[in-house]
Amino acid sequence: MLASHLNRASPVHTAVSNNPDPVVAAAELYQDLNHGELSLVMFFCSTDYDLETLSSALRDQFGDLPVVGCTTAGEITPLGYARGSITGISFSAHEFAIELALFRSLTDVTFTEVQTLSHAMLDRCQKKQVAPIRAHSFALALLDGLSVREEQLLNMLSANLGSIPLLGGSAGDDLSFKDTHVYFNGEFLSDAAILVLVNTCCDFEVFSIDHLVDTDEKLVVTEADCDERRVYELNATPAAQEYADFLDLNVSQLNPTVFALNPLSVRIGERFYPRAIQKVNDDLSLSFYCAVENGIVLTRSQPTAIIERLEQLFEDLSRKIGPPQLVIGCDCVFRRLEIEHRDLVADASAIFERNRVIGFSSYGEQFDGLHLNQSFTGVAIGRSGLG
Repeated sequence: MLASHLNRASPVHTAVSNNPDPVVAAAELYQDLNHGELSLVMFFCSTDYDLETLSSALRDQFGDLPVVGCTTAGEITPLGYARGSITGISFSAHEFAIELALFRSLTDVTFTEVQTLSHAMLDRCQKKQVAPIRAHSFALALLDGLSVREEQLLNMLSANLGSIPLLGGSAGDDLSFKDTHVYFNGEFLSDAAILVLVNTCCDFEVFSIDHLVDTDEKLVVTEADCDERRVYELNATPAAQEYADFLDLNVSQLNPTVFALNPLSVRIGERFYPRAIQKVNDDLSLSFYCAVENGIVLTRSQPTAIIERLEQLFEDLSRKIGPPQLVIGCDCVFRRLEIEHRDLVADASAIFERNRVIGFSSYGEQFDGLHLNQSFTGVAIGRSGLG
């Protein structure tokens, strides 16, 4: 199935292919996205595809046109939630001046490298800007979702981008936790991140929401490996056992849906930020998607009305910038698991379709220099704001 939004004169086009053949899927994507002079194509794809074949097919179709993307834990398409698909966006060069930076080794990335690449990207973008850079630009990061290095890179990027808002998402692999990839310059890469600097004459609004309410129930991290985001003990007890007891469950019952419905959060300043559990390890430790360390207090949170919260978000965005012509969304995979568990997929998909959301289910979200979990984070793009 192939679907696209907006007419040929639009500054953005969106498309999805559900064809399982990567060669056909790439051709269908190209057919709907290749309109006029483009500055970038961005896509999000299932790991069901053979990535080597898909990368070759995308190179054949799009040639020298800049193309970036990442693998997912599910896609958000012009028709709403999907799995096993590839969905994408193309940006007109007349309304969007876009520059890219690739960080090839997150394990070894340095502040000097980030500074050099980000400043060079800003300089290139300034030479072809379609609006003043500082007030009319945002940066979007796509990162390897199993790199365990998001926080370090985000800190360095934030220091170099200044007032330019930074958002993004961590690539997924359908909860396999084996290989997550970003796509740059014709190849899929691991241990890497892409920074997309978007300068536009269109109004836009960067956002991040969750739907969690915190309780008085607490767990203390008493032993952890911060570098690996792995908690060995909660309340001086094997972490998985203590968490299971906390929920009146057996360790064998712990799974991603349980984690999604029973989130833990950490207080930073006046706000609570979710710290989502990725998996139970054989030694009864817990691996997390986000930063954890010895001594932090984890608070049990309760999910609230997720659909109503989405509706309110888009009402607020429409009041600020008018009906969006595109929303790029990074939606935590745990939100999707909860929506599926509560049989709300059709409701969420209708909201996404109505508000022109394209994006993916992520292993973490980035907003305002922070690495988040269980959020819906993104940027809504309206019509031209420069007359």
